[in-house]
Amino acid sequence: MAPRCSNAVFAAFNVVTLLLGAAVLAAGIYYGAPHRGGGGVTECERFLRAPALALGGAIVAVSLAGLAGACCRATPLLWAYILLTGLLILAAACFGVFALVVTNAGAGRAVSGRGFREYHLGDYSTWLRRSVEDGGHWARIRSCLVDTGVCRSLKSNQTLDEFVNSNLSPLQSGCCKPPTACNFTYQNETYWIKPPTPSNYSDPDCNSWSNDQSELCYGCQSCKAGVLGNLRSSWKKIAFVNAAFVALLLVVYSLGCCALRNNRRHKYSLVGK
Repeated sequence: MAPRCSNAVFAAFNVVTLLLGAAVLAAGIYYGAPHRGGGGVTECERFLRAPALALGGAIVAVSLAGLAGACCRATPLLWAYILLTGLLILAAACFGVFALVVTNAGAGRAVSGRGFREYHLGDYSTWLRRSVEDGGHWARIRSCLVDTGVCRSLKSNQTLDEFVNSNLSPLQSGCCKPPTACNFTYQNETYWIKPPTPSNYSDPDCNSWSNDQSELCYGCQSCKAGVLGNLRSSWKKIAFVNAAFVALLLVVYSLGCCALRNNRRHKYSLVGK
């Protein structure tokens, strides 16, 4: 009775993961499909296509191998399942460690008299800086920021005191306003007047700022740092989710080993008869 129960639980787990993988795969297909009448998908959504297709396809393939191996007592498929699941565990564990290492450095700097923080590229790991400073990468990220309207999400009609005491996100702080050191005159959240004589030539972002709402500080170093600040926060959360994913994989891996052992026992019992 125990072997049957173990195989049934293992098969049930794989049905769930199969449905999950199919959903992820469908999302990847959706992001890659041309859309008509609605303006299409944004550049942000296109970023998700390749990871969704790869992850969804891997989950579906592994789940089918486990399901077939458990239901049909196909030992080779179970061996393949255990091998692939072991590789997934190793890859997920390595990713978790890597995410924690590259996001360990870097945090926003407090600004005197301001409720928000400002972000600087030099505060982040070399690998993260290179990942956004690359021209092709940054062009796509910048397009993503414009498409999603990061700066349009700022609260409107604030006084200067309200604005400087607001809690801006890393993206809003880095991309939607000039650095405080530039000493620009505040008109509204995304419109600032440059002084007749720039007072801070050492910061190239002072010259990069534009009141054009499609430009703002999207070309600034502070915007790239803001993206890294947002990425750092997201990766910290992903690291915890990844830990839960590894724990789930370990459970499924153990069930797969149990199902393989059950298959071998079943085979030996048939031989004995």
